[in-house]
Amino acid sequence: MNADDIRRIVADSVALKERFFAASAPLLLEVGRHMGECLLAGGRVLAFGNGGSAADAQHFAAELVGRFQRERAGLSAIALTTDPSIVTAVANDIGFAAVFRRQVEAHGRPGDVALGISTSGRSPNVIEALRAARERGMLTVALTGNGGGDLPGLVHHLVDVPHTDTQRIQEVHAMVLHLLCQVVEEAASR
Repeated sequence: MNADDIRRIVADSVALKERFFAASAPLLLEVGRHMGECLLAGGRVLAFGNGGSAADAQHFAAELVGRFQRERAGLSAIALTTDPSIVTAVANDIGFAAVFRRQVEAHGRPGDVALGISTSGRSPNVIEALRAARERGMLTVALTGNGGGDLPGLVHHLVDVPHTDTQRIQEVHAMVLHLLCQVVEEAASR
């Protein structure tokens, strides 16, 4: 690794963001507005993913419950990754593929939003949870990469980053989540 490598990596990341957001801005506005409507109507957002995507789900929920940029009332958002007792009990008793689905079954209501984050779109526990959410009448949103894996056609809104490198996909996901927070917060502040 040298300075030119770093410049090349950063240039690739910036170019990907420019392409992605130029094409996806209308989709992100639509998703954010749906989330805002859900939250203002008393619903909630359930967010989930594995590894770095789990951290993204937790960050997103924290911004909605706390605040992003504006003073406002807390918004109902739950990261399904944060309770190790639930995650380990469900994984042990039912199987790891059910850790998010079971929580969607417990907490999700029609009109709520399920936000599944999977850079590959092939995480069985994310897929099962999104399938359960859709069956329950929830709005389903998936943040993915590289074509969306198994999620195209399963969710209402597929936010797919057209790249193969997990780290580049995650960099875009972080900005997507911040933009969704901003759209939601503007709606909640009206």
